[in-house]
Amino acid sequence: MTDNALAQPGPSRPTALTLLGTGAMGTALARAWLAAGHPVTVWNRTPARAEALAAEGATVAANAAEAVGANRLVVACLLDDASVGEALDGADLTGRDLVNLTTGTPAQGRSRATWAQARGARFLDAGIMAVPPMIGAADSGAYVLYSGSTALFEEHRDTLAVPAGATYVGADPGFAALHDVALLSAMSGMFAGITHAFALIRPEDIAPKDFAPLLVSWLGAMAPMAHQAADRLESGDYAKDVVSNLAMQVAGNATLLRTAEEQDVSAELLTPYMALMERRLAGGHGHEDTTGLIDLLAGR
Repeated sequence: MTDNALAQPGPSRPTALTLLGTGAMGTALARAWLAAGHPVTVWNRTPARAEALAAEGATVAANAAEAVGANRLVVACLLDDASVGEALDGADLTGRDLVNLTTGTPAQGRSRATWAQARGARFLDAGIMAVPPMIGAADSGAYVLYSGSTALFEEHRDTLAVPAGATYVGADPGFAALHDVALLSAMSGMFAGITHAFALIRPEDIAPKDFAPLLVSWLGAMAPMAHQAADRLESGDYAKDVVSNLAMQVAGNATLLRTAEEQDVSAELLTPYMALMERRLAGGHGHEDTTGLIDLLAGR
């Protein structure tokens, strides 16, 4: 296999790259790069899963070490952090640019950066804010968070932006995973609220398809509250311009719980948050909004 490590990309020569992992996400990434004219070498632990990409123009490596040797830019999109270490065990990373698109934690990102640098590679960790059908799709809103080597990101920014938007969040290799998990955690909370809302109307003669637009509109209207929370966190003034204070919200929780009981719906998705609100209220912060709950969670 030809080593393209020293080849210089240009207007007529898109950057060649190696992709480790051809699951659903890896396959979507590979297809986006191939469609944009990038030579792609792929490897997968189960070779049969790479066959479709071979038919579309990808070069299939016999093993991970061979795949790494093919190109300077190496992208990993594997099951977990341990899989990255196992796949690259024995591969020569000297002079390589390793971009890890494998989902992990901030600590794993930092540890993997140290591991890669000790083996002579520059390193970027990443968090993919998309599902496979969004990759390579125009106007899908997909983007990938990157952190680690600034020089690596700047050099390969255009190539990395082919499958999805590329957003750099800092030199700390753990920041991409931290942003990723923070955003996913917020999404989980939203999904919990959606789940509870549909459960409340489930026993009634209310069409879910009629209720859904109201739900989407309401959540969209409330989402900008994140900007207010950010402003209050930075200023330290949790009572500035508060419209619905914590005391009022805690009092209103009784209606939410009573309605759940009347509808014979478990309130288990709501009660942990409500308990946190009550703790903050008991500490004498009823005049504030809910920003102070962040400090409770963070142990401040």
